[in-house]
Amino acid sequence: MVSQLDPTPTDGYGTSTSSLQRETEDIITRHIPTQGTAHAELQKKLHFEFLLRNLRQGFPERYTSQDASQPWLIYWTLHGFSILGVGLDDQTKKRTIETLLAMQHPDGGFAGGPGQAAHLLPTYAAVCSLAVVGRPGDGGGWDAIDRKKMYDFFMSLKQRDGSFLVSHHGEVDVRGIYCLLSVATLLNLLTPDLLAGVPEFLATCQTYEGGFCNASFPGWAFEADDPEAPSDSPRTYDPSAPRPPLGEAHGGYTFCATASWVLLQPYIKLYPSAAGDSGSSSTPAINTRALLRWCVQMQGLPIELGGFKGRTNKLVDGCYSWWVGGCVVLAETLLGVAGTHESVPEEHHEENDEDGQKAWDDADDSLFNRKALQEYILCAGQHPAGGLRDKPPKPADAYHTLYCTAGLSAAQHRVIPSEARAKAVISAWNASQAHAKDGTAYAPSSDAERERLDELRKRIFAHAMSWSEEEGTAVYVGGAANRVNATHPLFNLTVTHSDGILSYFYGQTPPSRYANKPATK
Repeated sequence: MVSQLDPTPTDGYGTSTSSLQRETEDIITRHIPTQGTAHAELQKKLHFEFLLRNLRQGFPERYTSQDASQPWLIYWTLHGFSILGVGLDDQTKKRTIETLLAMQHPDGGFAGGPGQAAHLLPTYAAVCSLAVVGRPGDGGGWDAIDRKKMYDFFMSLKQRDGSFLVSHHGEVDVRGIYCLLSVATLLNLLTPDLLAGVPEFLATCQTYEGGFCNASFPGWAFEADDPEAPSDSPRTYDPSAPRPPLGEAHGGYTFCATASWVLLQPYIKLYPSAAGDSGSSSTPAINTRALLRWCVQMQGLPIELGGFKGRTNKLVDGCYSWWVGGCVVLAETLLGVAGTHESVPEEHHEENDEDGQKAWDDADDSLFNRKALQEYILCAGQHPAGGLRDKPPKPADAYHTLYCTAGLSAAQHRVIPSEARAKAVISAWNASQAHAKDGTAYAPSSDAERERLDELRKRIFAHAMSWSEEEGTAVYVGGAANRVNATHPLFNLTVTHSDGILSYFYGQTPPSRYANKPATK
């Protein structure tokens, strides 16, 4: 089997890069099981023990460099448990809540550790962790989140071009924008003031390849009021000026920008002329076809076992199973192709084969190779001692353990927005309860603006709650024993956890996802 895999073509001119590529391919192919990938096993017990060891005994000394990322270490561990289907005891939840709340900054948001400065990235990790372990009520953590101060913190980071600093005196980065939008969506903090200009800025971060970079050139769209004025004089923002992307397309930036764009869809549709507030007359747009093309081109060749790379001409890396593999369904959604495929003809419905798939291979209409991605994670991503990794022979770590398992989830399950689910959520919307849960103290200028804001929040809630697994599309390489839980493509939380925190902070009781499903025997 291995001899049939062709290496990546080269131009005959050897470089250190091409040598490293060939060496990586040789190592990866040596990890293909002799009996074939169909029998590859997800070592759930070993990965659980790896995560539990970090949680109970503490992280190894090399993690001291992550002192400003403590909420991330917690999130990677907790959500890793969730994907693997591991529950947490009440004492662990209590200790985790107390630890996280100790990192809430007195002026809003969360810091990377107690006494540190508030930052958008650990704010996301802390809130997502609280979504896993928290609950309403005394000691549950959710009511201890100071949403008013968090909203003020968000607004204090907003720039005139629609971007956000990741922290006071920090830089602009699309990862920070994603973290802000995710948290603001989960906690019911989105307002027109917060979102103004964000779509326009994100659109400037798409590169010629189709993926996204970390930002666009700051100050490019600003010009001096007087050309002869000193260089430090105030400048005005010109939204019609081009803003070239800053850097190359990258998997992490592309996921964050794409997920942000999907989160912004209710706002863009309800406020189509919002861009006009900054002087533009057109609705901002991105090139979704180029985005999808870039994503699928990042999947490796068969000799790379279908893993994903994060940039053009780079090595495959297990974490991009989520950052790029998990981004494909978002791009499909923007193109309107997710969930629109015709069902499998009745004559092709057969019993599951040993891979846990339908015997009729053409039933999978996904736009990336889900089977190949699972093979990479199962064969190359698992460390023999537990935990998951970038690629062999690298060690396992908490970061790759989470994003490899999240990528495995994205490859096994197709979680897409359901129009029927969105309509059901909207029909059950309780406006008075939503008003009671407003945590922003944002004051609409008129009754009409209040109605528009209420409509925005209703659409945001329904949009976030509408994502459901498409029935009959699960693919389990190695059999159903390798199944992991599905994760929400926008938040990277299980649907159960995202539903719970969304429902609470919007004051809603949405209809059950299983109300109209037949009982199983």
